[in-house]
Amino acid sequence: MTVPSEQLPCDGFRLDAAKHIPAWFFRDWVGHMRENISDELFVVAEYWHPDMGALQSYLDLVDKQLTLFDVALHHRFHNAARAGADFDMRTIFDGSLVSAIPEHAVTLVDNHDTQPLQSLEAPVEPWFKPLAYALILLREQGVPCIFHPDLYGADYVDKGGDGEDHEIHMPRIECLPKLIEARQRFANGPQTDVFDDANAIGFVRHGTAEEPGCVVVLTNGAEATKVIELGPDHAGATFRDFLGHCEGEVVLDDGGKGEFRVNGGSVSVWVRADLSEN
Repeated sequence: MTVPSEQLPCDGFRLDAAKHIPAWFFRDWVGHMRENISDELFVVAEYWHPDMGALQSYLDLVDKQLTLFDVALHHRFHNAARAGADFDMRTIFDGSLVSAIPEHAVTLVDNHDTQPLQSLEAPVEPWFKPLAYALILLREQGVPCIFHPDLYGADYVDKGGDGEDHEIHMPRIECLPKLIEARQRFANGPQTDVFDDANAIGFVRHGTAEEPGCVVVLTNGAEATKVIELGPDHAGATFRDFLGHCEGEVVLDDGGKGEFRVNGGSVSVWVRADLSEN
């Protein structure tokens, strides 16, 4: 595509505060942009509302021409992090946009509005963020985005509701670069969920003929093991935790079944050992 000199070359837009702008305007504008610039133009709107009914209505009003941030999923992450082992991880996607309309969902863990002392303050506690990022980066559904402070860390001072200045420290999530790399390399092929326990859940990306898959296990409780069968094509295969959280290896039996471990309050991404160091 040749971009005229008077136009800015870009391949997507983030529409801020969409609920305060008439839906018909974005419906017509996005349609015009796709017709005149590119039908592959990516558009995500910040329509900050946790109710699925409201999001569905908005998507209908804009003729489903854009994606929306999955506000409900962010709040599920926030609540799960605060509840710890009392939260039923089998319900983590309940009421979320990514579970109902995945092709229109942009998933996130935190953003500039939800961080401490900001207008929509509802931060996800650092211990839970590796679990949350695994759930948006390594699954089939949704378009994930990364929050800059989670990758690089951030420190700032801002006023709280008491009118006083407060120092805020947002640590970088150590395993996030590896989770991003795991998405690039191993989040391939069809998906099978293993949501059979209130604390320890998992899912499998089965890979394709050309690209490898992975086994993801996470828990908000104590150390756990998931017995997962990958099938006879993987008989005798050796797996390692790509994140390095669990030491040792998992060797599958003749039927392609193995016991995949995860540390307490953690996540592990198990990949074939011959690929884990590449």
